Amino acid sequence: MRLHDFRGGVHPPSQKHLSAGRPIESLPLPSRLYIPLQQHAGAPALPVVAVGQQVGKGELLARAQGATSAPLHAPSSGRIAAIGEFTAPHASGLPLPTIILETDGEERWAERESLPDPFELSPEEVARRVGAAGIVGMGGANFPAAVKLSKARQAGVHTLVINGAECEPYVTCDDQLMRERAGEIADGIAIMLHALQASHAVVAIENNKPEAVEAMSDACRHDARIEVLSLPSRYPAGSAKQLIQLLTGLETPAGGRGTDTGLLVHNVGTAYAAHRALRHDRPLITRIVTVSGGAVPEPRNLEVPIGALAADLLAYCGGVSDERARLLMGGPMMGQPLPGPQVPVIKGTNGILALTPDEIGEASAPSPCIRCGRCVEACPMGLLPLELSKRARGEDWEGIQALGLNDCMSCGSCAYVCPSHIPLPQYFAYARDMLAAQRREEQKARRTRELMEQRQARFERQERAKAEAAAQRRAAKKPRTAVLEADED
Repeated sequence: MRLHDFRGGVHPPSQKHLSAGRPIESLPLPSRLYIPLQQHAGAPALPVVAVGQQVGKGELLARAQGATSAPLHAPSSGRIAAIGEFTAPHASGLPLPTIILETDGEERWAERESLPDPFELSPEEVARRVGAAGIVGMGGANFPAAVKLSKARQAGVHTLVINGAECEPYVTCDDQLMRERAGEIADGIAIMLHALQASHAVVAIENNKPEAVEAMSDACRHDARIEVLSLPSRYPAGSAKQLIQLLTGLETPAGGRGTDTGLLVHNVGTAYAAHRALRHDRPLITRIVTVSGGAVPEPRNLEVPIGALAADLLAYCGGVSDERARLLMGGPMMGQPLPGPQVPVIKGTNGILALTPDEIGEASAPSPCIRCGRCVEACPMGLLPLELSKRARGEDWEGIQALGLNDCMSCGSCAYVCPSHIPLPQYFAYARDMLAAQRREEQKARRTRELMEQRQARFERQERAKAEAAAQRRAAKKPRTAVLEADED
């Protein structure tokens, strides 16, 4: 396959040497796990357990709600200590409904079924099992994988792209996963190809990961449908739309999906999770996380249970050596600042970083835009970040949407090159929050209107029923009156 190019992008220092090549280690089981009900795109999961209930490892804790959602499972055996609000893994620090599991240290599995050969199952059944395992996009988007597989098959997607680019600085969890578990990933790719009924798969890996390229090439060499490609290293090559453009030269239409080009992108971790689910009846209850940064004494790649706190991971890696360190969940470009270490790892968490002031750089106060155009050159989506920020500051919500806010992927390239140190992505995030609030208010008003209309319709039905009953009573009296009149004659 001939490689193409995408517009824009930047080359931030990779800093991957801190954890690259560090073998995957298992985090010692924490005494408590904090499992948010909303850790995927779509509707939050609905608890099916009660406080005080004993659960086995892998047991269903919360079921999916609606067409786009994902279930949650117990990462270990233990007792449900509470179901309530707990600090959520995002910058606001606002709490979310969370299941708190008190582990018993026994790692006792719930009942598991013996599995048939996944290739003897229908594509629909494979996708259903992927969904039942709670698998979501492991690259950070957190979109339910089964929904993507089903819709892509219906759309006639011909190529599955397995994203191993891992372009975020510091983060090496996918790199190490490919080095150590390439065979399992290759099997997961074949299973996903079967679910899609697609004929071709491409494993795309940036060329700064030669060991991963070699491992995946070796693991896939017996399956002619799977091609392993080495990509030039440039951020954000790992974004789905940019990856598709690199591989095909096609741009995803504004407001469109990657499947519009005939390709479906999934992360290497998602393929690995599919292997575990379809071969071992293992739901998504752990993931690989990179713990790194200049304030981490012993950077590592850890396999951790979903719901472990960032504090647990940092403590295992020697703690935080600089009290001024900034904590991030994810990479420095697209990651979220954490309000503190008491925040749980979720399915989409690929990194926990503790960055020193030197790594962050001196925070300069924003100065007026000089209209140099660097942000426009860097934007991989071809947007006008300076104009978008102007609309956000002026709260021109209609205007900012017309300029393509929904196509912005918050990669941070614009802010990285801005000589005026304008926090452009923060303006875009603010605009999204305000638009989301506006939509919620509109939905609330619409729901209120619907309830009022339903109430009015119910009242009218009752009045009609009363009128009909009265008419029937009157009609029932008429024959008797007629009989009496006949008797008098």
